[in-house]
Amino acid sequence: MLNYALYEKVTERFGSKVVDAVSPVKLEKALKNETEIQGFREAYRKDGIVQTRFFRWLEQALERGERITEIDAADKLISLRKEMEGYLDESFAPISAYGENAALPHYSATPEQCSVLEPRGLYLLDSGAHYLDGTTDITRTVPLGPLTEDEAFDYTCVLQGMIALSMASFPRGTRGCQLDVLARMPLWKYNRNYGHGTGHGVGHVLCVHEGPQGMRQNLLDQPILPGMVTSCEPGMYCEGQYGIRHENMLLCYADEVNEFGDWLAFMTLTCTYIDTTPLVEELLTDEEKMFIDCFNTSVYETLAPDLTPDEAAWLKAKTIDCLYEPEEEEL
Repeated sequence: MLNYALYEKVTERFGSKVVDAVSPVKLEKALKNETEIQGFREAYRKDGIVQTRFFRWLEQALERGERITEIDAADKLISLRKEMEGYLDESFAPISAYGENAALPHYSATPEQCSVLEPRGLYLLDSGAHYLDGTTDITRTVPLGPLTEDEAFDYTCVLQGMIALSMASFPRGTRGCQLDVLARMPLWKYNRNYGHGTGHGVGHVLCVHEGPQGMRQNLLDQPILPGMVTSCEPGMYCEGQYGIRHENMLLCYADEVNEFGDWLAFMTLTCTYIDTTPLVEELLTDEEKMFIDCFNTSVYETLAPDLTPDEAAWLKAKTIDCLYEPEEEEL
């Protein structure tokens, strides 16, 4: 990309030799190599430790009756990240949003407009960091206390959308707009929707928003390919009430080749627990329950060795809630 003055100079000098086309560099950057993929895994492990410590701190601080604003929470998260080896900087300014503020997908708290967190309702935190290993972007919405029926219902539907896309198997050549619907279907089922894209590419210690791929309703004529790292972040926003977004980062990989085609799938890189307390379990299928159980178990087993005993015990309590219990076969 260059400005018009430079473009004129180049065309004057090289004439017909100038090619007006999409740079091949973008696609090469999007296809992560094994070193970069391992770096992403390590970055999300570190961020999982940070997020565990942050949400434990937040829960306990509210239980003690401390006054915490959205800015206080964001500052605490950043301070915890700075303690991690290889931390460079935030990959974008944290979106720390409580209650009705979370209904604004790109809300930014300021000293002049900043809510105090209360022991009720939902708190949304969308943040990320650059580590020497890789770049992270993660959103979690957590309950701070009692929820309304609508909050719990929408929390469940949004999570179902994230799970559906995360579990997708699709033929090579599939575009992001063809996958986007998977994340929206649990919401569309109840005439709900969200107005932003479902997923964007992420650079390796580069831009947190990186093309050429994306998962959104409009066509980006770029297939999702093995090696691409793309966010999965459906949401639900009720103006003046609350907002919900769940975001995991997905790595595309080659799954299977058979007589029906060359099949691809996703692997989740994010390593931060999913809070199951708001879930309306009767809405969940057995497959969805198994996904949540396996994901949370993996988070605990990955992070526990690097947590203090108290932190590990807290995380275990958040992740041992077994949602799927297979029925015993009758003799």
